[in-house]
Amino acid sequence: MQNQNKKTALLVMDLQNGIVSRFGENIEILQPFQKAVEAARQNNIPVFFVRVGFSEGYPEVSSQNKAFSAISKYGGMTITDLATQIHKSVEPKPNEPVIMKYRVSAFAGSNLEIILRSQQIDTLVLTGISTSGVVLSTLREAADKDFSITVLSDACLDPDPEVHHVLIEKVFPRQAEVQTVDTWIGTFNQS
Repeated sequence: MQNQNKKTALLVMDLQNGIVSRFGENIEILQPFQKAVEAARQNNIPVFFVRVGFSEGYPEVSSQNKAFSAISKYGGMTITDLATQIHKSVEPKPNEPVIMKYRVSAFAGSNLEIILRSQQIDTLVLTGISTSGVVLSTLREAADKDFSITVLSDACLDPDPEVHHVLIEKVFPRQAEVQTVDTWIGTFNQS
C-alpha cells in the first residue's frame, strides 16, 4: 500500500540500447516498464532513469574490474555511444533526471543519492535490466541507506530466468516489497 507520508520515486535502470538489444527484437518484454513509467507519470511519482557508460579513454575502469575491464579493451559503452542512451520505448521527458553511473549499482559513482535526498525521497520502486545486476546491487545499497524499497517483478529482466526467479522469490523479499506492475498501480487508489 502506498504510504501517504512517504515520497516515492520510480527508478528505470539500465534500460539502454546496448543492454535492451541483448534480448533481441522482442519489444513486448518492455511493456511492463512502459506501463510503470506511464503510471508513475500519471500519479506524479518522479521517474529517474539510470544508465551506465564511461568517459572517452575509460578513466573510470580499473583493470582489476572483471566486469568492465573488457569494455576498455574492446571499446564502446562511452557516455556518447548510442548503446548507452535510454531506449526509445521509455524515453525520458525533459524534466526527468538521467543519472550516469560507472558501476553496477545505481548509486556507484553517480549523483543519485544527492538528488533523492534533495527531493526528500525515501521510497524507491526499482525496475531494470538485469535482475542479477543493477536491480540486485541497487536494492542492497538502497537498503543499507535506509530507503523503503519495492521491486516490480515483471519490470525486471535477466538473461538467466532461474536466477531471476530465485532473486524475485527468495532474496528480494528480505529487503523489499515485491509486486507486479499491476499490483503496484493498484496501490495508488488505496488510502
